[in-house]
Amino acid sequence: MDKLIFVSGGVCSSLGKGVAASSLGALLEARGLSVRMVKCDPYINVDAGTMSPYQHGEVYVTDDGAETDLDLGNYARFTKSPLSQANSVTTGQVYQAVIRKEREGRFLGRCVQVIPHITDEIKSRIQGIAKEDPDVDVVIVEIGGTVGDIESIPFLEAARQIIHESGKSNALSVHLTLIPEVAGGELKTKPTQHSVKAMQEMGIQPDILICRAPVMLDEPTRKKIALFTNVEFNSVFTSYNVDTTIYEIPLIFHDQKLDQVVLQKMGVESRHANLDSWRFMMEKFHSRQGKVRIAIVGKYMELHDSYKSVYEALFHAGMENGVEVELVKVDSSRLEEGPGPEKALGAEAEGGPVHGVLVPGGFGQRGINGMVRAAGWARTTKTPYFGICLGMQIMVIDWGRQVLGWEDADSSEFAEDTKHPVISLLEEQENVKDYGGTMRLGASKTVAEEGTRILAAYGTDLIWERHRHRYEFSNRYREEMAGAGLKLAAFTPDGDLVECVEWPDHPWGVGVQFHPEFKSKPTKASPLFRDFIAAAKGRMLSPGAL
Repeated sequence: MDKLIFVSGGVCSSLGKGVAASSLGALLEARGLSVRMVKCDPYINVDAGTMSPYQHGEVYVTDDGAETDLDLGNYARFTKSPLSQANSVTTGQVYQAVIRKEREGRFLGRCVQVIPHITDEIKSRIQGIAKEDPDVDVVIVEIGGTVGDIESIPFLEAARQIIHESGKSNALSVHLTLIPEVAGGELKTKPTQHSVKAMQEMGIQPDILICRAPVMLDEPTRKKIALFTNVEFNSVFTSYNVDTTIYEIPLIFHDQKLDQVVLQKMGVESRHANLDSWRFMMEKFHSRQGKVRIAIVGKYMELHDSYKSVYEALFHAGMENGVEVELVKVDSSRLEEGPGPEKALGAEAEGGPVHGVLVPGGFGQRGINGMVRAAGWARTTKTPYFGICLGMQIMVIDWGRQVLGWEDADSSEFAEDTKHPVISLLEEQENVKDYGGTMRLGASKTVAEEGTRILAAYGTDLIWERHRHRYEFSNRYREEMAGAGLKLAAFTPDGDLVECVEWPDHPWGVGVQFHPEFKSKPTKASPLFRDFIAAAKGRMLSPGAL
């Protein structure tokens, strides 16, 4: 029988359920098991695609084009679990499916209720993940929200039913709670006791507790928690604050024998854990020398999670190049007026000049001209530049305005009446009215041209990366742009769409229409991020070189 592990959270949100679930997945994979990850999100949205980055963080896109919660990005970075639409279950999807069945008459006139119809739909989706692949050993299901939230109740009830039907050896409950520190440095266990009590009221007795705490819990504290929560002493673990990186957490959990306890409870024969790749990664982390300053010029700078995968990919690339990456977050709106990019990015910037500029994806007009100014500054000062999705389009707009002299060059997304729409709506998007799940989404093929930086980065002319956009480089301006020196470096296989542009006579100026950050891992950095940081490192070591 397939094994299932349900990871829930208590006390408050943002304790790190996604990282804890991902770390457990990494440990089980290190012991030779095949793992699948599932995220159950209690929001009524069908997916994360229409949510504001300010509210929910980035939208993580899978190969099949699903717009999902950012926790799937953690799953991808920590584990080998293949991810698709099936790995993201939302309340919106569940109710939409049940209502569709009701409209089709598939419930034979019965009254449709949360139990059993909603919970059965949730159970079917969770158990379907294991049935898709007979070689799957363990399915780890993260239940979003916090126990006690009204939105999470159907998912916790579905988990309760599965645990009851499968038996404790086949379905475990792992509960993540908070151990706060009050004045005087005293750790308080009462919130954890109440959180477990709330789980018990739902009919679920946690098998394993992971306690989020500022420091490693001592034995008396763990014994107290075990006594008052009815959890075995050796099943109380600590997720303490680390001053290194979240990628050390699998090693921290392994040292506490979390994976060993999980295997014992599931009745799986213990196998030797091969964590060499994680240990080697941490060795690279500790051997970094020097610091490169990378400016992220974007629109959603207030919330770190808005560009989560971009920041993680920069971190991975820094380790690959043996340097620390310092993120310099620049709200693009700040660059639209006043002294402009030099004060924020150049010698006058607080902390000194940046060694690279990255403009990530985004939507809407706010701050666009600030991004264009930042790109122009990077181009003229020979500072390494990386444009992703919107960031590539910004390169094209800057080239049209500053090199070709078209002052009104713009995207039709931002200026419908411009005489030079160098970026325009994809033809298949012209009659699209709905916003959710209607963009160019998911993995598709890109073909790199000879003698380009993108070809050098990937080492092959055939590239598979994921997209999320509605607008593209306008083919009307291909000839004029290329004639003025802009290098069109990659295309779709049919040659119809431009997928990459590069600046000529520049240390490293590359823009891509796809999102390479989604496939970057701590043990294997994205090729483009790796080469971008390598160029920035060169700028750091030789600041006067052009």
